[in-house]
Amino acid sequence: MSESPVPLLRAHARHAPWNARGLAAHVTALVDAAGMRPTNASARAAPSARSVRFYVANGLLDRPEGTGTSATYGYRHLLQLLAIKIRQREGQSLETIKREMAGVTGDALERRVAQSLAPALGVGADVTRARDDDNRRALSAWRRLPVADGIELHVRDDSPAARDEALVAMREAVRAALGRAEIRSST
Repeated sequence: MSESPVPLLRAHARHAPWNARGLAAHVTALVDAAGMRPTNASARAAPSARSVRFYVANGLLDRPEGTGTSATYGYRHLLQLLAIKIRQREGQSLETIKREMAGVTGDALERRVAQSLAPALGVGADVTRARDDDNRRALSAWRRLPVADGIELHVRDDSPAARDEALVAMREAVRAALGRAEIRSST
């Protein structure tokens, strides 16, 4: 896979725009895949639609396009929400996070988030060799890509699906399906 996590993070832009619930579900999938847990007990690791609206009202997230149930969120909102969850994991208060994010450019925010999420984005995906028990020779190499907590994608290197674009697309499709399943189960 690509060495830089930024293009892998940018692949998420094609899922935009989101409503508040969809944005929260997408961030939750990334946060789960990264194994992020907040050090602050009052902060949830996984955001909700309610927390998205709270962050907008308190100036942590940019205002969405539209209002009410037609409000939509884009890639910058995704980056901002991920940055909030990353900094909360590191023990920062929302007030500190708000001050830090006030002067951050989109590129700097994207690089910071991509570096923090590199393992979840699949940078340096594990490669495992399947072995023939009879003669202990390598049969094929497999890539292991984390999708979410407890879920991995395994793709053989010689498969046409082992291309970087295909791997990202498959992982994101699974994450999107997990987000939709979570939304259905919570309603």
